[in-house]
This record gives sequence, C-alpha cells and structure tokens, in this order.
Amino acid sequence: MKILLSNDDGFFAPGINALYDHLQRIAQVTVVAPDRNRSGASNSLTLEHPIRAWQTERGFFAVTGTPTDCVHLGTHHLMGAAPDMVVAGINTGANLGDDTLYSGTVAAAMEGRALGYTAVAVSLVGHNCQHYDTAARVATEIIEGLLEHPLGKDRVLNINVPDLPYEELKGIKLTRLGNRHRADTIIPDTDPKGRQVYWLGPLPSGQDIGEGTDFHAVEQGYVSITPVNVDLTAYNSFDEVEDFLEAFDSPFTTNK
Repeated sequence: MKILLSNDDGFFAPGINALYDHLQRIAQVTVVAPDRNRSGASNSLTLEHPIRAWQTERGFFAVTGTPTDCVHLGTHHLMGAAPDMVVAGINTGANLGDDTLYSGTVAAAMEGRALGYTAVAVSLVGHNCQHYDTAARVATEIIEGLLEHPLGKDRVLNINVPDLPYEELKGIKLTRLGNRHRADTIIPDTDPKGRQVYWLGPLPSGQDIGEGTDFHAVEQGYVSITPVNVDLTAYNSFDEVEDFLEAFDSPFTTNK
C-alpha cells in the first residue's frame, strides 16, 4: 500500500514523525508537509506566488505551501505513483466539532478524498500532548482495518485520540461532531510602537458536548471516529428553502 502522509503542523512536528514511524511498517509512505506551522489554514491554496519543495534529511518533502497544496503536489508530482490513501496528522491538539472547519490537518484529508482517495485525519487531544505513540498506534490499527474492510471513497474519517497511554484507552466510539460556544476570544493588544493589534485567543469551551459527540467520547477516554462529508449541501433544508422560494415574489424565481 502507498500512503501520502501530510499535516498542518509542519514536517518537523512530533506527530507526523511518530505516525511515519508506525505506518512505514505496513506501507510505502511518502511525507509531503508544510515547511512551517500552518495550523488553521483550512482548505486554502497558494495562488499568488510559486510553491517550492525540497527533501529533508529524513526524506520528507517540505513544501512552502498549505496542507491542501501539499496533497495536490504530492499526489500529482512528488510521488512515483498515485497513493492508495491520504493520511493527515498526527495533529497536536484536538480537531473536534467545528474545529474541522479551520483545521489544515482535516483539510488535507478532505483534499485527498476530493481527489478520489480514501482519507483519514488523526489528532491527539490534550493541552500539552505527550502520547503521540498512542495516537500513531491507534491510527495504524485503523488503517490496517481499512485495508481489510474498505469504506467508500466519499468519506473522510476524523479520528481524535485522548492523550493517554495506549493501555488506558477505553475503546473506540463512532461519534458525531459537537460544537463550541460562540465566545469572543479576540485579545486586543498594542505593539511596541503603540499601534493596535489583535490576537486570536484560546479556543472556546464546548457547547454541544453531550453523549454521542466527539467531545464526550474523548473526555471519557475513548477514541472518537467521525465520518465527515465533503459535500456541504444541506439536503435537509431543501423543503424550507423551497417554501421560501415559493413565497419570494421575484421575476427571477424559476424553481416552480
């Protein structure tokens, strides 16, 4: 099996190195990752300047672009053959609930799926992450399982692993995405010249964190697996929007 491995924390991050060490035992792994921390890059692409790539001493490809750039570049130019799977992580910190909207790690997996590959994103949930080996071991076991029981290529598996020793994990739970409070986390400040600046503060606490959510699972010591759709169409809103269009008095309304 050939795996393209990427992340958003950079090629030097402990998570991607731990996952590489485990995955190379079961697959041919090519690492294509940003040359710096690109956390929060989401699905962004580099459009206004060229992208550069070079190989590190470990053989990883370091790229002056976003996680999405890395997946594009890796699958189309840097790998000798197309991968069987795109894996992203291990992210330092959670990608729970609406974190997935901003995460470059999840975006790398979603780009892999958009290009037609099985895709997995892996994150280690903790404030001072230590147990990367736990997350790497769990991810490798799940990926081996996907070889024996493949899922449809229209899914991304978003995996969050509690920052615990492997033996202390309680198991795996299939979950839905929770969400966080809509708190204002902007921190105003001034630079050394007295000019106004703003910092994005810490993530707000969870709001929808009840049983069945990814937040609840990891809090209880379980690995959370959430299937994520790439298709953003809100099919369950069709009736509501159709009623609106019926009531909307406009010569351009043709949905009748």
